[in-house]
Amino acid sequence: MYKNALRPAWAEINLNNLDFNIKNIKAKIGQRELIGVIKADAYGHGALKVAEVLRENGCRTFAVATLHEAIALREAGAKEEIIILGLTPDMYASALAEYDLTPVVCSSENAAAIDRAAAAAGKTIQGLIAIDTGMGRIGYLADDTENAIADIRKIAALTNFSIKGLFSHMSTADAADKTFSHQQEEKFNRFYQAACAAGIKLPMKTLANSASIMELPEVHFDACRPGIILYGCYPSDEVDVNRLAIKPVMSVKANIVHLKDVPAGFSVGYGRKFIAERPSKIATLALGYADGYPRPYSQQGRVLVNGCIAPLAGNICMDQCMVDVTDVPDVKVGDEVIVMGSDGKNTILADDIARATGTISYEICCAFGQRLPKVYVK
Repeated sequence: MYKNALRPAWAEINLNNLDFNIKNIKAKIGQRELIGVIKADAYGHGALKVAEVLRENGCRTFAVATLHEAIALREAGAKEEIIILGLTPDMYASALAEYDLTPVVCSSENAAAIDRAAAAAGKTIQGLIAIDTGMGRIGYLADDTENAIADIRKIAALTNFSIKGLFSHMSTADAADKTFSHQQEEKFNRFYQAACAAGIKLPMKTLANSASIMELPEVHFDACRPGIILYGCYPSDEVDVNRLAIKPVMSVKANIVHLKDVPAGFSVGYGRKFIAERPSKIATLALGYADGYPRPYSQQGRVLVNGCIAPLAGNICMDQCMVDVTDVPDVKVGDEVIVMGSDGKNTILADDIARATGTISYEICCAFGQRLPKVYVK
């Protein structure tokens, strides 16, 4: 039990494993710049602490999703460049200048608003031009080259906004079939060449996400943006895990806070989804779906207790869940339970929980990282 967590449930973040992952990613991308993606509080792992380990490994650029995340980093003392991967509306342009942030833009109107804010602050803001090569999220349409370049020319003419480079995002790089990824690569290169031919300077190109880092070296370009692989999870079941060695960074643990012996026929939890078929021992953990433990996992869920695999008993509640520990020897209140992680013999991965609930490891880690206290270990 970690007394400083102030709860008998916590997310344990292994900084040694994070360091291992970063070093292996750096070896994979060679001389390209590593942009550390620490959005969503570093996928639930704690952006400030993850930034420290990235910094120790020579990372000089971070990427987040929102202005709020960027400001939090800056106010915590981060001196590195901070890229905001999502669009920043005109009304918040002054904050970009105040905190020296790097926006992503895909309209001359938005860039002009940022330019005015930079001029008012006596600064120059650099930003990335976003093009949509097939993600369908943000960016100029790569196939609409003529109109896009005409608008980017307006951005290039601004006085207090400078173009840092060209940005796009892969949509299926984590699939075994790389056909669409190669189409995105082709569109990106074609657009870049057309923009350069039009006299637009794009000093830096960045396209590669985690799966691209692993399997598509041709799109590594000038800078790579590792996300989920920083945290020891593979992007999907379709990537070749032999391409990159990584270790899970997050474990989730809890202490048993209550034990009871119940007779056969006794029901547990909302909806009476568990009815004891024999005299049973039920343990309660102070961990629920508000802590990121997905309720749909209730019927398939397993935890590790004293070296044994034990099933969940009934539906996961908002703040608590129950476990059938009938077959766990010498179990007692206070025993540590591994909800996600390894006991050296058995392992429950974020991917295991994700597969059982129809989602992805990204969501599992992000959710566990929201309310649970984080304990950092080396």
